[in-house]
Amino acid sequence: MWDDREIDDDRPRSRRGLLRAAIFVLSAALFGAFLHAAWDRPYLLVPFAVIGVGFGVFRWWSHRRLVRMLRRGDVGEIIAHWSQSFDRIPHAETMAPLMTATAFAAYGRVDDARRALACAARGPAWDAALEHRLFLDVILSTFEGEGDHAAQQASKLNALPMPDRRDVQERVGTLRQAASALVRAFQHRAQPGDLTRLEAASENSPLVHWAMRYAAAIVAIDAGERDKARALIDGAPRWPTESAFRNFHDEITGLLGA
Repeated sequence: MWDDREIDDDRPRSRRGLLRAAIFVLSAALFGAFLHAAWDRPYLLVPFAVIGVGFGVFRWWSHRRLVRMLRRGDVGEIIAHWSQSFDRIPHAETMAPLMTATAFAAYGRVDDARRALACAARGPAWDAALEHRLFLDVILSTFEGEGDHAAQQASKLNALPMPDRRDVQERVGTLRQAASALVRAFQHRAQPGDLTRLEAASENSPLVHWAMRYAAAIVAIDAGERDKARALIDGAPRWPTESAFRNFHDEITGLLGA
C-alpha cells in the first residue's frame, strides 16, 4: 500500500482541492444573490453593462488601430510596436528575430528579413516554429524569384498537421492555401479560385495584406481583369527602394497604364 510520506503528500493536495471547491461555491452563491437582487432592481446591472460595452469598444478600437498600422506598411513602426513585448516572450532569442524577419518579409524587405532570420537562435523554439518558418520561406523565396523552391516549401506547409481547434483550423487552412496561391500567381500559373483565396487572405490577415494584394493583382491581370487589378493596388503605400514591392507596384502600374 502507501507509506506515510505518500499519505502526507496527498493531504495538502486534498486541502487545496477543498479550498478551490469552497471558493467556487461561494462565488456562485454571491453571483446568484446578485442576480436575484438585480431582478428586482435592474439598475444594479448598469455599471456592469457600461464596463462591458466600454471593454468591447476598446478592443474593437485597438484592433482597428493595429490593422491601420499594418496596412500603412511602415516596417519600423511595426517592429517598434512588437519590440515592446520582445523581452517578455518565451525564447526571445529565437522568436524576436523570427518576428522581426516576418515583419520585413511581409513588406518585401527580403535582404533585411534574411539578416534578421540569421540572428535567430536554433533550438527547441526554432524547431517548434516550423509552420512559421515554412510560411516565411515561401514568402521570401517567391519574392526572390525562386518559384520552384517556394512551391516545394508551400507543399510542406500544407502537409503539416492541422491544429486541434476548429476556429484555428479555418484561419490556418486559409493562410496555407493563400501561400500556395501566392506562389502560383508569381509563376503565372493561377488556378481557379486563387484570386478569391488571395483577396480573402489580404482581408483576414492584415500583416500580409499587401503581399496578397499584389499576388491577386497579378492573377487579375493574367485573367484580363485590368480594372480589378487596378482596384487591388489602389491606395498602396509609397514603398522604399529596398522593398521588392516597389518593383512590383511599378511593373503592375506600367502594365495597366496607370
